[in-house]
Amino acid sequence: MAFPNNIQNKKLRSIAEKVHSDAPVTKEDALCMLKTDDILDLGAIANHIRTRLHGNIAYYGVNMNLNYTNICELRCPLCAYSCDENDENAFLLSFDDIEKRIRSAVSMGIDEVHIVGGLHPKLTLGYFEKMIRLIKGIKPDMHIVAFTAVEYDYFAKINNVSLEEVFRRLMDAGVEALPGGGAEIFSGHIRDIIAPKKISGTKWLSVMRTAHKMGLKTNATMLYNHIEEPEDIVDHLSRIRDLQDETAGFKTFVPLQFHGENTKIDIKRFTTGYDDIRIYATSRIFLYNVPHIKALWMYIGDKMAQVLLRFGVDDIGATYHNEKVVHAAGAQTPDFGSESFLRRLIQRAQLMPERTTASYRIVSGHPKEAAI
Repeated sequence: MAFPNNIQNKKLRSIAEKVHSDAPVTKEDALCMLKTDDILDLGAIANHIRTRLHGNIAYYGVNMNLNYTNICELRCPLCAYSCDENDENAFLLSFDDIEKRIRSAVSMGIDEVHIVGGLHPKLTLGYFEKMIRLIKGIKPDMHIVAFTAVEYDYFAKINNVSLEEVFRRLMDAGVEALPGGGAEIFSGHIRDIIAPKKISGTKWLSVMRTAHKMGLKTNATMLYNHIEEPEDIVDHLSRIRDLQDETAGFKTFVPLQFHGENTKIDIKRFTTGYDDIRIYATSRIFLYNVPHIKALWMYIGDKMAQVLLRFGVDDIGATYHNEKVVHAAGAQTPDFGSESFLRRLIQRAQLMPERTTASYRIVSGHPKEAAI
């Protein structure tokens, strides 16, 4: 039976009919999807959209994480990674450290570096310009995805320059795209608990608006599995969709499962597999105007990431050499995945793996590493 007539659940059939006619679903529809137990019908809708957009292709990347410092002024309750400057575990990478890490990762064949760090009060914009130029000097075609909206806002304040100048200088140095971190959950009453010193959700969106207007494509994230309610998730998705209608600058939406070990957030419940599926599938259906939905296997687990490829997800993330942040919070996944490991996950979901960068530039390459 053809879509949407193959959807048996009456409420979900109504949503499927909107999808079939290219009509955006409503916030009420999103709440319905986040609460339904009929995940097979929900998945059929999400997979219909995913297939329409990407066919039988699923994306992965070969990259490294570069966390240049864990020293941070904010010390958010949700973060297990940040330190004060005088803490025993505090660090700041020197340029020699950065060069060694980049050269080592380049020797393993990476295409991209993903750079985020804490808000260090003693780092000037010159440090970051030199860092980016150093990386480009080692590998000129390296795709650099660097610094969250929170970091860009901080760079502007601490260097007493406009946000536009920060973007312009770092783009001139070689930054090509932004990660989506720092979005957390936009709802103010939740944000006041999990990240009280971080910029507001409204400010995060404003920084991204500026990035988009300057020609940068970005990710958007959403942190779930802490103290949020379904209504907070719907509000978050809605505000992402509204900005995307305005700028078309988001290339990927990435739900992030919160890991609470070593943080100050008291989690009173944990998501089930059904919860995860609902969130990813609902995101795919609601965010009709965002091209890609990514499930980071390192956050969600490789098996769930594989399942989600049939529930709206088209990207399972990358190799992530040297990932530190989510593992500091207790993630039990490996801190590195080989290319052959990621390709096998996709192939066993009966999809075609495509190696790409965060801007979805297809990269020719073949797995060289032994699988995990």
